[in-house]
Amino acid sequence: MRDSFQHQHAAMLLKYSGISFISGAVNHGFFSGERSLWTAVAGILLFVAGALMLHRLEDDTVPREGLWKTLLLGALLSVGLGFFTGGLQHFPDSPARSAWVVPLGYAISVPALALSTSGTWRPSSTLYSLVAGVLITIGSYATWQWLEHNPQFLGGHAHGALEGASTEGHGAGAASAGMTAMKVDRSIDIRMSDDMRFSPNQIEVKAGETLKLRVYNDGKLPHELVLGTDEEIRQHAEDMKKGAAHGSHGHGRGAAIEVAPGQSGELVVQFAQAATLQMACLIPGHYEGGMRGKIQVTAGASASSGQGKSSPSVHDHSSHKH
Repeated sequence: MRDSFQHQHAAMLLKYSGISFISGAVNHGFFSGERSLWTAVAGILLFVAGALMLHRLEDDTVPREGLWKTLLLGALLSVGLGFFTGGLQHFPDSPARSAWVVPLGYAISVPALALSTSGTWRPSSTLYSLVAGVLITIGSYATWQWLEHNPQFLGGHAHGALEGASTEGHGAGAASAGMTAMKVDRSIDIRMSDDMRFSPNQIEVKAGETLKLRVYNDGKLPHELVLGTDEEIRQHAEDMKKGAAHGSHGHGRGAAIEVAPGQSGELVVQFAQAATLQMACLIPGHYEGGMRGKIQVTAGASASSGQGKSSPSVHDHSSHKH
């Protein structure tokens, strides 16, 4: 292959597009989302294609062994660089995850690059790798701790606990699912963590049943619990992004509660109709990081008179601490 500017440029575009794809997958749920997993695979393929182009530019006669080495080390290097850059980009959004993703990316990239280049490995290379690795690990851990103690610098939007009995609504999700406040049939504890998880993340309910959801924020980041159908959650997530871009966070009425770090709240909801609902935390970066769950409402006891109301009456009490 002739060594020309267009070939060099195309190869570099492929390589860095691949890193960008992997970085985006790490940022938006590589460890939990199926779409992000495929994005990461596409990123690896793009990077390897670019690396292969550069390899052929350097030598038109590539033996099979050299080709396979280029492919394997290119894939490994793309993962390392994607982890490193993705973790850095979203440190303010997911500090706990970035604290180990960044050092891991660095650790993967060093041997991958060393084995894929023709340069000589010297004692100074070993010293550089060890010192840089220690500094990156310490820096990542320190940044994580600093962000947890200074939540005002976290990405996304931060909310304190709601006060009184006025729930911030999240679109029309609760209304169309037929939810309204009634006499409580049973209570369920839901815990939220900075690992971007609900526990439990799956709940079964009979139509007509009224639950008191006691929501605990065990983390050091603000979290929220929003209920709605897949479409309603998707629409609200888009609205949240638009609101964040304009520096605002507007809500309608709906079944939702926001809980500050270390606090708890209660949400009383009647599930009047059979439906499959999502539990979600729509603070930017949290849903993408896996903070989601499912509420399966099955046909059961007939709904009470609350069914059919256009807007739910949902109660929350999130100002008390446990």
